[in-house]
Amino acid sequence: MSGGSSIANFHATLSSRSSSSSGRGVRMGAPRAELGDSLEEFLATSTKDKSLARLLTCMGEAIRTISFKVKTASCGATACVNTFGDEQLAVDLLANKLLFEALRFSHVCKYACSEEDPELLDMGGPVEGGFSVAFDPLDGSSIVDTNFTVGTIFGVWPGDKLTGVTGNDQVAAAMGIYGPRTTYVMAIKGHPGTHEFLLLDDGKWQHVKETTSIGEGKLFSPGNLRATFDNPQYEKLINYYVTERYTLRYTGGMVPDVNQVELFIVLELDLIDRYESSCFFFVCLSQIIVKEKGVFTNVTSPSTKAKLRLLFEVAPLGLLIENAGGFSSDGHQSVLDKLVVNTDDRTQVAYGSKAEIIRFEETLYGSSRLAKVAAAKLA
Repeated sequence: MSGGSSIANFHATLSSRSSSSSGRGVRMGAPRAELGDSLEEFLATSTKDKSLARLLTCMGEAIRTISFKVKTASCGATACVNTFGDEQLAVDLLANKLLFEALRFSHVCKYACSEEDPELLDMGGPVEGGFSVAFDPLDGSSIVDTNFTVGTIFGVWPGDKLTGVTGNDQVAAAMGIYGPRTTYVMAIKGHPGTHEFLLLDDGKWQHVKETTSIGEGKLFSPGNLRATFDNPQYEKLINYYVTERYTLRYTGGMVPDVNQVELFIVLELDLIDRYESSCFFFVCLSQIIVKEKGVFTNVTSPSTKAKLRLLFEVAPLGLLIENAGGFSSDGHQSVLDKLVVNTDDRTQVAYGSKAEIIRFEETLYGSSRLAKVAAAKLA
């Protein structure tokens, strides 16, 4: 796919996929999606809302194209760029354009909002029966040159609102992950599990994994480690992970043994901050879903405020984690219960198993709403 013809090819592919998905070609009477199914087959058996299925299919095509563009980006001293028509665009702006194009082409999206420019743009779709989408086009774009994994995150809300809503109001959420493999991970409200699709050589998506439970496992991914300097409760939590010999996972591969975590924190803090501000967040969340265990934390302190955006990152990934059988918390409640007041709202967050979220809340605030619910059931 040449740069000059990328958008034309993108539109042609969307048209082709939409035509093929209208007839579906799905097994008649299939009770549920199966591993090995195509994306179209999965959507036909996972949601009765054909408009939602169309939107998720169009976003899948954008993710496929972004994957190609990321892999072929030329990285200089200041930016990674790729050809988009007659322009040279940074890959994050290219991803931004492709996602807006996909949403317009779907004809079912009313408003869309990007983390690159958090203003609602009219996509031309209906309010009734349509959707509004918030997305982070390329989380980690600043480190494409290092060849780390980067990704796209988006959440889908019904109607025409992206403020005055909660994560629980989402009808779907997903992320595209561009690494050694390209995967499309999605959760649909009302359909159990979080589902992973692999991009095959022929450009099609294949259903390869279904996650329905997040169990216990000594695997931790601590974000915003600077907060440990003036948040003693967070320092206590990190020390617990180290003392209990949790394995520190950083980019999805092994890093220094947990006994060396404190030294690693001091020596590599600037590198960690750079990675946290880009793609550390969603990589760790993907790891929890794929490995079906682990905990991610990103905590604030008086000197280090929240970085993660509720609308574009925290709420969509919250749906992915909770649909997979995990739990989330801002310290007091599920992140899916937090109201989005402004598109730039930010929050601290933890994701993981029930036991890990109880530990997170109790260590930071002395009590846990999940523990109280469990105790009430036993009473």
